[in-house]
Amino acid sequence: MQDQGRRNLAAALGGWSARHRKTAVFGWLLFVVLATVIGGAAGQKQLTTAQEGVGDSARALQILQDANITRPASEMVLVHSATQTADAAQFHATVQDLLTAMQGTKLVQNLHDPYAAGLISADKHSALVEFDMTGDEKTAADRVQPILDAVARVDAAHPGISVDEFGDASGNRWFNNTLGRDFKHAEWTAVPLALGILLVAFGALLAAILPVLLALTAFMAALGLLGALSHLNPVDSSASSVMLLMGLAVGVDYCLFYLRREREERAAGRDRETALAVAAATSGRSVLVSGLTVMVAMAGMFLSGMHIFEGFALATILVVAIAMLGSVTVLPALLSMLGDKVELGRLPGAKRRAARRAKRAEAGGGLLWNATLAKVAAHPRTALLGAAGFLILLAAPAFGMHTAKLTIDQQVPQNVPLVQTYQRIAAAFPGGASPAVVVVKDADIQGPAAQAAITAFEQAAARTGELGNPQSDPVKVMVDQAAGVAQINVPLAGNGTDAASVHALDTLRTEVVPQTLGKLPGAQVAVGGELAFGLDFNHQLGHSIAPVFVFVLAVTFLLMLGAFRSPVIAATAIGLNLLSVGAAYGVMTAIFQHGWGAALVATHPVGAIESWLPLFVFVVLFGLSMDYHVFVVSRIKEARERGMDTTSAVMHGLRCAAGAVTSAAVIMVAVFGVFGTLSMQDFKQLGVGLAVAVALDATVIRVLLLPAVMVLLGERNWSRALRRRIVVGRPDSGQPQAEDRTAVGVVGGGH
Repeated sequence: MQDQGRRNLAAALGGWSARHRKTAVFGWLLFVVLATVIGGAAGQKQLTTAQEGVGDSARALQILQDANITRPASEMVLVHSATQTADAAQFHATVQDLLTAMQGTKLVQNLHDPYAAGLISADKHSALVEFDMTGDEKTAADRVQPILDAVARVDAAHPGISVDEFGDASGNRWFNNTLGRDFKHAEWTAVPLALGILLVAFGALLAAILPVLLALTAFMAALGLLGALSHLNPVDSSASSVMLLMGLAVGVDYCLFYLRREREERAAGRDRETALAVAAATSGRSVLVSGLTVMVAMAGMFLSGMHIFEGFALATILVVAIAMLGSVTVLPALLSMLGDKVELGRLPGAKRRAARRAKRAEAGGGLLWNATLAKVAAHPRTALLGAAGFLILLAAPAFGMHTAKLTIDQQVPQNVPLVQTYQRIAAAFPGGASPAVVVVKDADIQGPAAQAAITAFEQAAARTGELGNPQSDPVKVMVDQAAGVAQINVPLAGNGTDAASVHALDTLRTEVVPQTLGKLPGAQVAVGGELAFGLDFNHQLGHSIAPVFVFVLAVTFLLMLGAFRSPVIAATAIGLNLLSVGAAYGVMTAIFQHGWGAALVATHPVGAIESWLPLFVFVVLFGLSMDYHVFVVSRIKEARERGMDTTSAVMHGLRCAAGAVTSAAVIMVAVFGVFGTLSMQDFKQLGVGLAVAVALDATVIRVLLLPAVMVLLGERNWSRALRRRIVVGRPDSGQPQAEDRTAVGVVGGGH
């Protein structure tokens, strides 16, 4: 171990940990506890709505936030009958009973009688009761249940007339309950799945528990540190979920590769110290290279200029860094402590299966791997064209990808009553569910100039003919004189998200506002609302993608070049990863935008991909794909340095990596697949996209494309220095061989 420690950083870390086992283990536990306590005490600071947005809509929200203007939680109750109109006596009685019930809860204010407010639909079959909840908007979701109960009682008392509620508090209550339930399901499903897969892979309970335990403790520590750091850089509410997803995936994988290599060396007859030395020098270094690559890829999100991505970058970098450090420090310390006791709890028959796997490895791998690799080696061009063609075919739908900030009826399953009520309100009262919000800040907001400008704005907006329904849903002006701010809610034509609504918003921004409110001297004017928020988000995202992509591609190339000293291998890694990402984009577009095969993942087509997903999926996949690439190519390079020709080294390296790569891929697919079962559409898209990409990466990319490309390139894969250092010849050929120096840490790869 000492000799190895002078050879590379991973070997040095592994050697130190093995010599100071108690310090490494108890130091890790102390670190996890302290990070968790600090994070719990600090709490997690989340992004405000204004910080989540960008552009003009974010400025509108920021003006309201800076003025400390808080609005109450607004609710709407739709009274509808397919057979009766609002003039019918029973319909009228239902509305009056509802108004009485709402007042009886003592939780409502600004209650509007739909008959007096003109909130009767054009076909007169629907009436909309609007009101605000009393108290703080932030706690409204926790207090809305008595109102929901009152609405349910009125609905039950009037057969033939439906009475359904939708709004800020009722919607947030559903989201909070559903997300909490979903993530508990994800946690309680993903962890046992990973444990079960590792149990099959290692055949021993303790060996299976170690990677999961280290991954979970890494997540706990990262979550604590994220809480503290979020006070400097606030994060989105979903950052913790993304952290769990990444932490479990990479944490388990890093430990799996390390532990598998140590067990492999022991099975080959090496003593405990040497086996651990080889694992540290090979798998340990690959973990460091892979982890660094993932973190650099995630750092690309800082270039987006958007707070939500900066939070995702911070969360993922933290958990990957901690999981990586745990894998090269506390894991070798535990292995040094346990020795062969790591196989405690061995499953019945596991020893025989391990012996069979060892024999297959000595013979050159399993039957399926041997058959596949033999055909690739014999016909590399055919394998290259076939595999690349298949991935390009999968990627084809991505050229028509449409991204959008998904609305509630796109995010939530269609069978949820909340969504059905939202859709009925939007149909009966178009534009009212999602108005544009024009915010004006002026020191003399009640002065004649400001009031004249607001009046001119209302008149100009009406003349455009692009308002929703001025009779049932007029323009609403709310003025806070103390803050010097006016908020103008403008109903838009269309359904709030379609082309008519987009055109109406553009008319407001480019014509109506500049000609009226824009001429008010010294005033700040911004146009926001849900539609504006989504359009501004997409616009900024479109400008952010190019620099993020260029950064990730360039830095990944440099890292691969530094790791393998070969521009050819670095370029190959970039090309293969781009194919993998393209295929993932294509599958996501096909399933979630067009609905091809949507039933297979229990979803429905929503016509768009969530705005933030393409960029996030790109950086995540580029980072994770490097896991397999670094481990597999390191093993190939290791064989080449021992004197095998390139084709033999490629076949040998892939056969040696087969078991570990398969187990790691199954774990990642299982973890990501669990997120694909969640209720929210964006997490479903994320989980399915990542699961498909990892499955393709571990099969089509690593089994077909990578060996085909490397076999065709031959000696051009390697640097001149490496080719000069190696004495070419198969290990069993009797020719002189390069020294096998894996045990002393010269080789920078393997698993």
